[in-house]
Amino acid sequence: MAEEEQAAAPQGPQMRVLGQFIRDMSFENIVAQKGGSPDMQPDVQVQVNLDAKKRTPDNQFESSIKLNVTSKDKESDAVLFVLEIDYVGIFFIDNVPEDQMHPFLLIECPRMIFPFLRRVVSDITRDGGFPPLNLENIDFVSLYRNEIARRQAAESPKLDA
Repeated sequence: MAEEEQAAAPQGPQMRVLGQFIRDMSFENIVAQKGGSPDMQPDVQVQVNLDAKKRTPDNQFESSIKLNVTSKDKESDAVLFVLEIDYVGIFFIDNVPEDQMHPFLLIECPRMIFPFLRRVVSDITRDGGFPPLNLENIDFVSLYRNEIARRQAAESPKLDA
């Protein structure tokens, strides 16, 4: 009897990472191109964009983290390096209600692949001639809420004063 009750009980959300890859990447060592010295004090700015979409097979989704990293010298404001990367995870997702799928794809999925992206960024910057850049943790919940608020503000009718 207990087995029948377990079988009838609703299953919780399921997620598996099916794969992850770099879709697009560009790294420019501006200092080396200009013949400068890398002995500068870097100021690193990181912009994060998220995207997600359904794939053709049932229950498969793609979630991507796009980073735009710019490092400038604190004193001269000269650009040291620029890194742009689009890192993608492919996921099997089941038993997630439709109204929760959007936040799931833009919060939970990026959270799963971020540690791998962090390692890639560290390797790229080190191999590019700079100290390894170890990205801080990203608060994907705040990012998601900020984007929703931005979209709502953009869609709300403007009142003339």
